[in-house]
Amino acid sequence: MREILLVSIAGPDRPGISAVLTAALAAHDVNILDVSQAVIHDQLTLGLVIETGGEDDSARLMRAVLFEAHALGLHARFTPISGDSYHHWVSGQGKSRHIVTLLARKITAEHLAELTRLIADQGLNIDGLQRLSGRVALEGETASPAQAKACVEFSVRGEPRDRDAMRAEFLRLAGELGVDIAFQKDNAFRRNRRLVCFDMDSTLIEHEVIDELAKAAGVGEQVAEITERAMQGELDFIQSFEARVALLKGLDASVLEGIAQSLKLTEGAEHLMRTLKALGYKTAILSGGFTYFGEHLQKKLGIDYVHANALEIEDGKVTGRVVGRVVDGKRKAELLREIAASEGVNLEQVIAVGDGANDLPMLSIAGLGIAFRAKPLVRASARQAISTLGLDGILYLLGVRDRDIELG
Repeated sequence: MREILLVSIAGPDRPGISAVLTAALAAHDVNILDVSQAVIHDQLTLGLVIETGGEDDSARLMRAVLFEAHALGLHARFTPISGDSYHHWVSGQGKSRHIVTLLARKITAEHLAELTRLIADQGLNIDGLQRLSGRVALEGETASPAQAKACVEFSVRGEPRDRDAMRAEFLRLAGELGVDIAFQKDNAFRRNRRLVCFDMDSTLIEHEVIDELAKAAGVGEQVAEITERAMQGELDFIQSFEARVALLKGLDASVLEGIAQSLKLTEGAEHLMRTLKALGYKTAILSGGFTYFGEHLQKKLGIDYVHANALEIEDGKVTGRVVGRVVDGKRKAELLREIAASEGVNLEQVIAVGDGANDLPMLSIAGLGIAFRAKPLVRASARQAISTLGLDGILYLLGVRDRDIELG
């Protein structure tokens, strides 16, 4: 009778180990049923599930592998696997798979302990985990701790017992520990996103442009109050937007250029855009702000599409009105659909990123909707949220590792 064995190899890593050990197996009647290898801090862990010709073959190949492992300074262990146990393991391969992503400035043992407990409480099994962020500098060795990034990705198997309760627990844990936690279905769409649609104000840039215009017009306090109430979802967006724009009447149009030049990009925006462009993504700004500033960012960042509101200007003065249909939350969702259709992209392949209540419609229809440094209402309503890292933290949700691409 054929026999199934788990072969576990551990010890110092060096080039050629896998070649030597698999050559020893190849000299016998062996089928490879599964294989996994990991190296951490130059220490190797290699596991193989093999099928042998029977007990005699197993004894011979174990002697051969032990000999080669000893010569390489490695430890080898062999564990028999029953047929029932193996078939039970195979049946589990059909279970749903998900990706849990943990993001923070620095990841601690407490973060991992709390998150893995929540994963286990939901009946999910961790199949593997990997660090996506670059290697971590020791305390005192990094010049800017506030700009540090850390990310660990978990591959988990199964369906959560209570998805809503799990989501609530992830949000609670994220708030208590100052981390972000994302939970995504692991499928072909997750690995093949093609279009990213961004809100502009307080997302791509750190400002609310209408507030900057209002300051220049001397109506800053009135506009800021209306803006905040609208972003919290307390006011209808179009009515509040028209009220704010009306307060800008008479503003000299020459101030727009100065404000555009002074806009500060959000942390990670340039790195994210360079990477997305290199990977072939299409990008869009879908903003309740103003076209003038969206087009400024388009030139600076190489963005493909811009849809926002066009300020009406007559005789060099802002009239207090906009031209055409106001881009509100409903319109953002419509534009996202239109761009996806024109690019031949499935909605599951679209990423939407925003911070306000008027971003929720587009976040809800995109395959990956991300509330970025968002208000509590938006963060609680969106499926994913990033608050601890910059915009380039989005790359981790796509499974992109820091070492995958060098863009200068």
